[in-house]
Amino acid sequence: VIRCRAAVAWAVGKPLSVEEVEVAPPKAGEVRIKIVATGICRTDDHLLEGCFPSADFPVIPGHEGAGIVESVGEGVTSVKPGDKVIPLCLPHCGECNFCLNPESNYCLKSHISEPQNLLPDKTSRFTCKGKQIHHFLWVSTFAEYTVVPEYAVAKIDAAAPLDKVCLLGCGFSTGYGAAINTAKVKPGSTCAVFGLGGVGLSVVMGCKAAGASRIIAVDINKDKFAKAKELGATDCVSPRDFKKPIQEVLTDMTGHGVDYSFEAIGHTDTMTAALASCNLNTGVCVMVGELPSGSVIPMDPMLLLSGRTWKGTLLGGWKVRDTIPKLVSSYLEKKFNSDLLITHTLPIAKVNEGFELLRAGKSIRSVLLF
Repeated sequence: VIRCRAAVAWAVGKPLSVEEVEVAPPKAGEVRIKIVATGICRTDDHLLEGCFPSADFPVIPGHEGAGIVESVGEGVTSVKPGDKVIPLCLPHCGECNFCLNPESNYCLKSHISEPQNLLPDKTSRFTCKGKQIHHFLWVSTFAEYTVVPEYAVAKIDAAAPLDKVCLLGCGFSTGYGAAINTAKVKPGSTCAVFGLGGVGLSVVMGCKAAGASRIIAVDINKDKFAKAKELGATDCVSPRDFKKPIQEVLTDMTGHGVDYSFEAIGHTDTMTAALASCNLNTGVCVMVGELPSGSVIPMDPMLLLSGRTWKGTLLGGWKVRDTIPKLVSSYLEKKFNSDLLITHTLPIAKVNEGFELLRAGKSIRSVLLF
């Protein structure tokens, strides 16, 4: 058993508390990882707000981390102690119908199919003050040591800087992949990106990498416009600057609407606006933002009847266990610069300050260090 620090959420809506926790050794098929760095993602904030119906408190949040394998359980062959790894919030068992489908990046072990608040044997490896602490998406990267199933770990290049590539565990990969894999943005096309947080700005980077000729960034926070332009946006607009709906503004700017639109906020009204802003026949709209469970989006069926495509994306469509190591290699080869998304680096003791920066719109990505 290892005693270490972790940021524990004891109840919905309460600040995180940095505690000493006990982390049990890995069982068969499990890996114990020393987390070096972890990003703060909006999904962690959704957890703290109680938007995850399958999550149980107390819980250790965090799902965008990178670390080093400390020990492995019986039967683990893909990683060994000392390997640099990224824990995967979307597992890849390699055996279910989805994993065996080359066009799918889903896995039946995912939290959408079964809760990931305990490890697969329905027990926790965390205790604090004599109480069982739940896992989050199996990864719980806000703990200095965490235990995950082997099929939720990807071994990465030993040269990778963990305080930078942790973003590839969720935010960057989700946004970048939404453009490249899910929408399959074509060279010369026009795109609109709603929401300029870490994920939305990664969508901008993906659209640019795919060769889009025009990338319109949409946000009510104009402080994010400079970063959006640095990453490839050609235009930046705030819905608050117009009397008419933003979808009409985008249609006027482009003639018939954009070829591809992306919603990276997680609001029902912006989901509808994003759909209506892509052209009525061949337009593709990708839902990237996370809506609270049970949300309902009112929409005019004519928006789809005319031919538009409306899609969702899970972690950018990457088959993560295979492709996260390749993305890390691309990062090391400087094929993209995800470092530009990191605006703050904080010690784990300042985790609540990191969430305050996120909620105030003052950060793109804060990285916590142990």
